[in-house]
Amino acid sequence: MAMMNVVKMRSDPVAAAIAAVPPAPAEPAVPVVRTAERVGQWVTGALQHLMPPVLGLTAFVLLWALVSHKTGLPSPLVTWDAAVKLFSDPFYQRGPNDQGIGWNILRSLSRVGMGFGLAALIGIPLGFLIGYVGTLNRMMAPIISVLRPVSPLAWLPIGLYVFKEAQPAAIWVIFISSLWPMVLNTAAGVQQVPADYLNVARVLSLSPWKLFSRILFPAVLPYMLTGVRLSIGVAWLVIVAAEMLTGGVGLGFWVWDEWNNLNVAHIIIAIFVVGIVGLLLEQAILLVARRFRY
Repeated sequence: MAMMNVVKMRSDPVAAAIAAVPPAPAEPAVPVVRTAERVGQWVTGALQHLMPPVLGLTAFVLLWALVSHKTGLPSPLVTWDAAVKLFSDPFYQRGPNDQGIGWNILRSLSRVGMGFGLAALIGIPLGFLIGYVGTLNRMMAPIISVLRPVSPLAWLPIGLYVFKEAQPAAIWVIFISSLWPMVLNTAAGVQQVPADYLNVARVLSLSPWKLFSRILFPAVLPYMLTGVRLSIGVAWLVIVAAEMLTGGVGLGFWVWDEWNNLNVAHIIIAIFVVGIVGLLLEQAILLVARRFRY
């Protein structure tokens, strides 16, 4: 039989050539990560990140429930039920001063946006000038040192006296309160620009615009964004107190109106709304700061 196979292979040259080729070496087994292990690692990592916040929130809710049981404060369940009813129709309108919480949030955000925007338009350029011009820095230092520690609400009577209306007075308070962080942080950033950069700009005879766009702005940008983040936090902090005193539509007035109605559950809801909106504003500024590249 073997002799017959040899004869066939000799008579068939293609078969002989195939038989002469040595077999390919067996490929080593590729290591495969087990799906169960990967899922287990992912679950472990998720638990490590989520468990501390969950435990903290659970402890907070339990403490809240204990305090409410002892003092008569609305419990977490009562507050949750009130929040569900409140946000089921957040944009109702039953009169000029009786509107849903959605309208109050939007009105407060609009005031913050106007006051903060004016502060940015004035504070950032002023900070560049104060940081770059030494004489102006020395001129403005005592003025800023005196005005910066003043309580924001102390400016409200001045705004009411000058503007004669509550709306511009509230915007004025937000403007003057959020102005200083942007001015001081921008000026500090300009002062931290290396002197070698400015010397090179003088040697190259750069125009003021090129000096600003090529040297000052990229170097000052991190300081400026820090000032913006601090200012938006101050603006949102001040608006609630200002609206309590000026009235109208807004979260501050809504809180005061609910207190007059002795609706403490709605006041607690407003506190959470103010905190969540402020957190979202700050996170939005941080997101812009991380993604902005010059």
